[in-house]
Amino acid sequence: MPLALLALAVGAFGIGTTEFVIMGLLPDIASEYGVTIPTAGLLVTGYALGVVLGAPVLTVLGNKVSRKRMLMLLMGLFVLGNLLSAVAPSFGLMLTGRVVASLAHGSFFGIGSVVAAGLVAPDKKAGAIATMFTGLTVANIVGVPLGTFIGQTVGWRTTFAIVAVLGVIGLLGIAKLVPAMPRPEGTRLRGELTAFRNPQVLLAMAMTVLGFGGVFAAITYIAPMMTEVAGYSDGSVTWLLVLFGVGMFLGNLLGGRYADRALMPLLYTTLGSLAVVLALFTVVAHNKILAAIAILLVGALGFATVPPLQKRVLDQAHGAPTLASAVNIGAFNLGNALAAWLGGLVIAAGLGYTAPNWVGAALAAAALGLAFWSAALERRTPAVEADADAAGTDADAAGAGVRTPTPVHH
Repeated sequence: MPLALLALAVGAFGIGTTEFVIMGLLPDIASEYGVTIPTAGLLVTGYALGVVLGAPVLTVLGNKVSRKRMLMLLMGLFVLGNLLSAVAPSFGLMLTGRVVASLAHGSFFGIGSVVAAGLVAPDKKAGAIATMFTGLTVANIVGVPLGTFIGQTVGWRTTFAIVAVLGVIGLLGIAKLVPAMPRPEGTRLRGELTAFRNPQVLLAMAMTVLGFGGVFAAITYIAPMMTEVAGYSDGSVTWLLVLFGVGMFLGNLLGGRYADRALMPLLYTTLGSLAVVLALFTVVAHNKILAAIAILLVGALGFATVPPLQKRVLDQAHGAPTLASAVNIGAFNLGNALAAWLGGLVIAAGLGYTAPNWVGAALAAAALGLAFWSAALERRTPAVEADADAAGTDADAAGAGVRTPTPVHH
């Protein structure tokens, strides 16, 4: 794998840290600003919606900028947002900082996926994308737990200041290691938009929304669920997030290894298993050991869907992958926002801190249904095209005065 993928992974590490570290800090932030846990959950929802908005908008605005320069500009925006979060005197400004930082997220991973795939041979694309996303998974093993520990001992503002420093390191790494890759000549917004006419692209994005949304339904409220239901101490949330990160790392390796070989079977297995594990999580959350195992499995199964779904969008988008790739990253976060909001609703309704797990199970099951639909549609499409080609051949023959021979049955 090219060294440039390391630079992309470093940027992904910083982004992954700020995206997920908020989970372990929700109680502390809610306490300082005097808001409820569901209200503090808006910091997750707001970030996710910022990714959804920023992915297409910044990708379009950067359409005439080289991909390397655009990645550097996005990291600069990320640093600014985290600095604002670190010093925000009110909850509203804290939310604003989260949104500013999130605007860079979708375009960074979307453009980064295209760059990563372009650095390797065609049969290594999913592996290259997974290598970049390794930074995101390692962030959940190292960055998020460490950030949670610092936030709980020194103060959560220090955590976001450190994340801003990580963003600066990521920016410098991109400047040094990523080769100059100018935007392909002839790329136009209209051409990029044609990818969205393909129903397979839209189905892949819908699977992204629902599948990874299932993960966030449970993980957004992991801190209160583990302390109030499972009986863990506040300090234990740190190593529980390490478990989640280890699961993500393993799932990313699994997805990167098998997406190039058996993409759809991999999605069937991971999405179906994720729905089952999330449903069981509602019950096993009352047991410390089983709850910890469930957290590991949710991370592994959820993130095993990322490389195959991102690769499927790139494959189906054909010659206009950049915008579709970025929008699919936004789709991951649209699922995050939807799940965090739905999870907050069921908690506010008095159904308890385990209720979001049922929401996640339903979302994952719906994604599995879309995967089967997508595969059925793909099997049907070649037959339809073949019939159309045959009809066209017959019409041409008739127009030329040539009689199409009648098949002889033996």
